[in-house]
Amino acid sequence: MIKLPFTLNKEPGIVIFTAPSGAGKTTIVRHLLSTFKELGFSVSATNRPARPHEVDGKDYYFYRTREFLREVKSGSFLEWEEVYDDQFYGTLGSEVDRIWSNNKHILFDIEVNGASNLKEKYGERALAVFIKPPSKEILFQRLKKRKTETEASLKKRIARAGKELTFEDKFDYVLLNDDLATAFREAEAIVEAFLGITKTRETSE
Repeated sequence: MIKLPFTLNKEPGIVIFTAPSGAGKTTIVRHLLSTFKELGFSVSATNRPARPHEVDGKDYYFYRTREFLREVKSGSFLEWEEVYDDQFYGTLGSEVDRIWSNNKHILFDIEVNGASNLKEKYGERALAVFIKPPSKEILFQRLKKRKTETEASLKKRIARAGKELTFEDKFDYVLLNDDLATAFREAEAIVEAFLGITKTRETSE
């Protein structure tokens, strides 16, 4: 049985999944979205170029740098950060409004500092889950196997990931992603325990 530090009251809530790049949070979040109809995904904004498989408005909202900074100045973001040099990510307040207006709980797939800021903002209305890889070495191997980065950007990701691994104690729950099927089941149990909802369908993973 999953033991959480607190559970949600009846109002719509927030579940935040965070991890260093390569730990598997996006895979787990996608699984949860296909498993629970009550969840709505918060689409983050960024100024980095879209990768070939990414769709604007689904994976991210893609902005030009000047457009992103204009939204920062106008107060559109609940949180934002320059994650790498001249590469910004943030959470639009309109995303929270959009999902809650549809009577859904919000599911976040977000980097570590952003997750910490959202947790501080929403308190016990939000459960923040840190996904932990089996080891630092395995995490770095996963990043290298992606082959989506230049050598320079890969070095930056590895350096940042190593630092973020030390942040796990800042979050409400730590989920070890060693075996993916086990991680899926544990993530489902976390969502069910915190939000008081049940699976839409039985999964075969």
